[in-house]
Amino acid sequence: MLLPNILLTEQLYDGYDEEYDCPVLDEDRVVDELDNQMREGGVIVDYHGCDFFPERWFHIVFVLRTDTNVLYERLETRGYNEKKLTDNIQCEIFQVLYEEATASYKEEIVHQLPSNKPEELENNVDQILKWIEQWIKDHNS
Repeated sequence: MLLPNILLTEQLYDGYDEEYDCPVLDEDRVVDELDNQMREGGVIVDYHGCDFFPERWFHIVFVLRTDTNVLYERLETRGYNEKKLTDNIQCEIFQVLYEEATASYKEEIVHQLPSNKPEELENNVDQILKWIEQWIKDHNS
């Protein structure tokens, strides 16, 4: 489930941030909208933050990490304005999302994965699939 898609299609935002050129997420409405789906299980959530998601929703959390030079090029290619670009780079340098994840969930379920090159993407998908397969075996016996 790609949260940005749900955010826009279900209009789960509360205004627009001109400085960052993006909608402002209404976190309470997002949690209300997703809660039933998350209780059923089998859902993967893709988003750039996690501190407002209930801990009960997740069995594992993956934080993608990118070298700042690679990240800079990606964001510049997307046309991010200077403030948004700089803030994202600083966020990566200071491991903000990883620290947010370890503060929000049990540390043993939070894992960092490199996301610099296409082959790392393939390795990450393989690792996540192996984890899913093991989880299913462990919980269906």
